[in-house]
Amino acid sequence: MPENEGQPRPPYHPHDKGYRQLLSDKRVFLELLKTFVRETWVEAIDEKDLILVNKSYVLQDFSEKEADIVYRLKTKDRNVIFYVLLELQSTVDYLIPFRLLLYMVEIWREIYTNTPQHERESKHFRLPPIIPAVLYNGAGSWTAALSFKEMLDSYQDFSGHLLDFHYLLFDVNRYSEEELIRAANLIAGVFLLDQKMRPEELVGRLQKLAGVLRRLTPDEFRHITSWLKNVVKPKMPEGFKEKVDRILDASNPWEVERMIYNLELTLEEMQQQALLKGKMEVAKNLLRLGIELDKIAQATELSPKEIATLKKQLEQ
Repeated sequence: MPENEGQPRPPYHPHDKGYRQLLSDKRVFLELLKTFVRETWVEAIDEKDLILVNKSYVLQDFSEKEADIVYRLKTKDRNVIFYVLLELQSTVDYLIPFRLLLYMVEIWREIYTNTPQHERESKHFRLPPIIPAVLYNGAGSWTAALSFKEMLDSYQDFSGHLLDFHYLLFDVNRYSEEELIRAANLIAGVFLLDQKMRPEELVGRLQKLAGVLRRLTPDEFRHITSWLKNVVKPKMPEGFKEKVDRILDASNPWEVERMIYNLELTLEEMQQQALLKGKMEVAKNLLRLGIELDKIAQATELSPKEIATLKKQLEQ
């Protein structure tokens, strides 16, 4: 077992922080697999047999990158040990099949090195299977090759002789709203909140998820509020970030409607403030052009007093 296995490691890329934190919880990781992977091996996984591998697989040719999330698993029926390697992407990486292969080789190399010589030289020695996966939350389509052989020149000419694998792809923005709401669990809810949307759409999506949120455990609900901080706060002016923190910190699963209502009020206040700021910028530009005050008031719906104040500020 690799050193420090089972201990969470610190986030590496800031844009991955939310998913790293979320999927370092083995219950959520297993939920991801069981919700979106329709294969028999997934059903054979027991939560207690999931171990988060805290090993930084840094590749010398990709010094700025390291493997994101690696889990060691064991099936219930045959006691087969295998690994799932999950990469997080917000942009399309055309080298991902090659990079996944290098990570897989590094995992196998470590297992081989840590296996006693007499065992690894036995005819019964086997390396564990590794299932590579990519979680992509970019707005555009994922256009990288889905199998390794597609990175090889003229691979069609050498059928049956080439190394190949297909990786799992979790493409957040390609799941339909209906599919995510029907799944009715934490990871599907996070995907729905992470899908591309305008700020004003957030409350509507939360309302659609209200039934799901009410059924979450307190720990699962904390994952959602933590995610909302990552999704909502960066899009807000400084003055509103503290309000959002207070709302989310005071929220719980049995008062979901109150949380949604308070977020709605905060978003509406932010939009009204942005609208007022926009009107004031228009008024300033019209004042600079020498437009009459009553016409500016008519164009911007600002009061004569507000426009007079702006005029004084410009004259200072």
